[in-house]
Amino acid sequence: MYKKIKKFIEYKAKSGILNWLNDEKYLKLIYKLNTGKNLNLEKVETFNEKLQWLKLYDRKDIYTTMVDKYEVKKYVKNIIGEEYIIPTIGVYNKFEEISFDELPNQFVIKCTHDSGSTIVCKDKTCFDIDKAKTKINKALKYNYFYQLREWPYKNVIPRIIIEKYMELDKEEKMIDYKFFCFNGEPKFIYISQGLENHKTANISFFDMDFNREKFGRKDYKEFTKVPKKPVKFAKMKELARILAKETSFLRVDFYEIDEKVYFSELTFFPCGGLLPFEPEKYDKILGELLQLPEKRIRNNEK
Repeated sequence: MYKKIKKFIEYKAKSGILNWLNDEKYLKLIYKLNTGKNLNLEKVETFNEKLQWLKLYDRKDIYTTMVDKYEVKKYVKNIIGEEYIIPTIGVYNKFEEISFDELPNQFVIKCTHDSGSTIVCKDKTCFDIDKAKTKINKALKYNYFYQLREWPYKNVIPRIIIEKYMELDKEEKMIDYKFFCFNGEPKFIYISQGLENHKTANISFFDMDFNREKFGRKDYKEFTKVPKKPVKFAKMKELARILAKETSFLRVDFYEIDEKVYFSELTFFPCGGLLPFEPEKYDKILGELLQLPEKRIRNNEK
């Protein structure tokens, strides 16, 4: 029964029916449904609790730029350099603006304002344009903020971005290197591969010396074989530290392709602040690493 209630509430949230509920009440509801625990915002201790607190009380205009899939490229380029940026083919306000005849045979298309709308085209000759149009247009209508009240997404302009498809030399799946930065300092990383298929995907956590951590995620399989340490791992750490400067928490994501580092994205709230740690005690252990700032909220958003 509990799972049915959770699914029902999530469905209602996606439909927009719960948009009227203020952020604090909504987050307490979602937190309870996902963890079975009450969210006490006056005494936050765990990593996930502190991320909920940051949603409400750490709001800077620059955060909107940092989660915008198009604008963040300019932001990152100005900080660490253009050589780390995956080339943009085009940015569009409407799907109908895209001229597929002019696109290369391979590309990546996604929305600028959300997570999960990415479509990879490896062969344009068999690319289902109508299916892509349906998915993208549905995403464009939805304000991603309302799903888990991640404030940085609230004012991102919904657009479409098409990027160059980045391919590895060997026949292997792309690996994501996601650095968890606490108060500007990378503390650990999780490596993921094959996220397009949840059942077969792998995620494992490593420390900053690339040793496997003692914790993981309940919802993904661990790597059975430790991935090879990236050639540019030290450079990734350096860049993550630079990009995370002056933030309380930030996840900085990279790829390594042909021994070259490429920026992927910035994330303020991994799993929306509902990351299912295994063992669960690490939620609190990692929460101790995160020092919260002074409350920072706009007067019209209290």
